[in-house]
Amino acid sequence: MGIFELAAELGKTLKNDARLVRLEAARVAYEADADVAKLTMEYELQQRAIQEEAMKEERDQAIIDRIKERLDALYEQIVATPVYTELEAAQNEVNDLMTQVNNTITFHITGEEPSSCTHNCATCGGCH
Repeated sequence: MGIFELAAELGKTLKNDARLVRLEAARVAYEADADVAKLTMEYELQQRAIQEEAMKEERDQAIIDRIKERLDALYEQIVATPVYTELEAAQNEVNDLMTQVNNTITFHITGEEPSSCTHNCATCGGCH
């Protein structure tokens, strides 16, 4: 079996993993949530409004500040919703899985465990 056939098999196997199934369900629930859709629509409108105001020759800083405050409030409302927190948790779990998969592949290619070395000794907890 060639590299791309193996990659396709890995992809199919991953797609059926409980973590990816959870992520897909969370994504569907997030996209279907009417409250989040309203908040997101208003967030996008506010972003356009702030861009338009910022592009004007004579900007009104008070308007920009009010729009920023509203954007911050909308953002906080969106990320506090249960469907968002579930989506974020599921995405983080999948990200961890993919890191583990990539580390396993890297190990089998190089024979070395991937490290988190940044080559900046200030971030180091000790040499490997």
